[in-house]
Amino acid sequence: MIILVTGAGGPTGAAVCGYFDKKGDTVIGVDKDDVDLLDRAAVAELAARVEREHGRVDGVVHLVGGWRGSRSFAETSLDDWDVLHDLLIRTLQHVSLAFEPLLRRSDNGRFVIVSAKAAEAPSAKGAPYAAAKAAAESWTFSLADALRGTGSAATVLVVKALVNDAMRAADPDAEFPGFTHVDDLAAAVGGLYDRPAAEINGTRLDLTS
Repeated sequence: MIILVTGAGGPTGAAVCGYFDKKGDTVIGVDKDDVDLLDRAAVAELAARVEREHGRVDGVVHLVGGWRGSRSFAETSLDDWDVLHDLLIRTLQHVSLAFEPLLRRSDNGRFVIVSAKAAEAPSAKGAPYAAAKAAAESWTFSLADALRGTGSAATVLVVKALVNDAMRAADPDAEFPGFTHVDDLAAAVGGLYDRPAAEINGTRLDLTS
């Protein structure tokens, strides 16, 4: 398969890229040093290059993220909203709009974002983050509607937070309750290909339970 991973430079991206690489798939890992996902023309050129070289894409795993919060609701900085809007929403818009036509050409394509429990249970201190995650989910569900009946699917994976081996090594006594390990997330993305597109298209799959 042809798998595009955006936000590939971090531990989560490394886990997802490694998962598909071990399966023998062609993995295109993109980080901010490779393509500016806030530049719609640059993202369109990336999609054009993938089309020229492969003709389709079988997976787009969008992992660009970030978090901002405040000490109280009244102290919320709307500058945080601006940052999160770009990271969590604008990059998603550019990537999904550019790659939807290529997903349509796959017999079994998957578009995946990682959301958070905060989107359904916002806290007073994390209003910009929760609102941005909720908006990203809605955008992804619109993509799911566009992909309905094509054989491809758009799915939201929900976590409380992510943990990796480096985090555990840095704090060996921490339990990280409810956190999802990045390797488990990668396996969950891979598992989407074992289920019919119609079953998972436009759904939220909770990895915390």
